[in-house]
Amino acid sequence: MPDRVLVADDDRAVREAVARALELEGYDVVTAADGVETLVLTRRSSFSALVLDVMMPHVDGVAVCRVLRADGDRTPVLMLTARAGIPDRADGLDAGADDYLPKPFEVPELLARLRALLRRAALTASPAEGEGEGEEDEDVLRTASLRVSPGTRRASWDGAELQLTRTEFDLLELLVRNEGLVLDHAAIYRDVWGPDAGVDAKNLAGYVGYLRRKLTEAGAPGLIHTVRGVGYAVRRP
Repeated sequence: MPDRVLVADDDRAVREAVARALELEGYDVVTAADGVETLVLTRRSSFSALVLDVMMPHVDGVAVCRVLRADGDRTPVLMLTARAGIPDRADGLDAGADDYLPKPFEVPELLARLRALLRRAALTASPAEGEGEGEEDEDVLRTASLRVSPGTRRASWDGAELQLTRTEFDLLELLVRNEGLVLDHAAIYRDVWGPDAGVDAKNLAGYVGYLRRKLTEAGAPGLIHTVRGVGYAVRRP
């Protein structure tokens, strides 16, 4: 069965254009014109992913995402917005969005980001019941007091679990798996967002900033280092 995607945007032209593009790619698409309609639809039916505009009337996209996460709904969310500043991106990601695409955008990049979200969502299925801790530990990544478990997609510092979005987890896993190596922007984008996504250094810097903040709040020292003009590396403190 095709993936079912909800597209919510109060701009009819944008909403219909995105819906058409997704339908041409084989997605089953449902549309909504505002945040209230979005919440009604998500509570009546399940979706593979949500594409939400931030600036919608009544209930905006950030508020929709916050309500869904509070309800325990982990459906992948791709935010669309004309407000592309770092603080605005932080609001959406802090509310639980998985990725952020500034307007105006190219349809191929939208499709690439959506494919990446769906791929990651497929990897987040819980391990089968009865799998023991020993099996999880076989693939756990460690640096200092940081533990990253790709199998359960959980990360913690000194026992305190980090609340990470899918994209944040994928970025942290990639950096920790390559501890000590400097990964350039293009390599990170290729592995986290997929080979079709265009490289956006500002977007990547934003995600690194969110990860650093969450690690700092958990008590971790500086683990993620910036190599100016090149990329990022995790180094043991």
